[in-house]
Amino acid sequence: MTGVLIVLATVLVQVIMVNRVALPGGATPDLVVLAVIGVAMARGPAAGAVIGFCAGLLVDVMPPTAHLLGHYAFVLAIVGYLAGRGLGTPVTTVMLCVVIAPLLAAGLGGLISDPRVTVGTLTDQVPLTIAYTLILSPIVMWLYNRGTRPGYAT
Repeated sequence: MTGVLIVLATVLVQVIMVNRVALPGGATPDLVVLAVIGVAMARGPAAGAVIGFCAGLLVDVMPPTAHLLGHYAFVLAIVGYLAGRGLGTPVTTVMLCVVIAPLLAAGLGGLISDPRVTVGTLTDQVPLTIAYTLILSPIVMWLYNRGTRPGYAT
């Protein structure tokens, strides 16, 4: 239940606040990906895929939507599964999932002929999104360590 509340709160913060912040390059960090990664690492691959799908579906229907319904749900379900499965150490898992998410979203957009996916998007927006999200990723590691280490109160 706590994981659901974390992801729900993160989706609201992303849509209401973060997407409106003007950062250099026009990209924004993806807090929803970080929340899904954190919950998936704590709960495992099946729960990670389910929470990723539900979070992605919620992002897909929240305004302003400019992509097909299910696009982000598919991406976050895969990222949630991979994060829950683990891709090495926790740090490696977070970093790889943060890199995989926007690349997978752009690749899927290209496959379905999304007019917003261009070479400029891949060379300008995607690297900035990855960089901004990676800057915030230590928060996930701190929360993950806090929840898994003995002696920390949760």
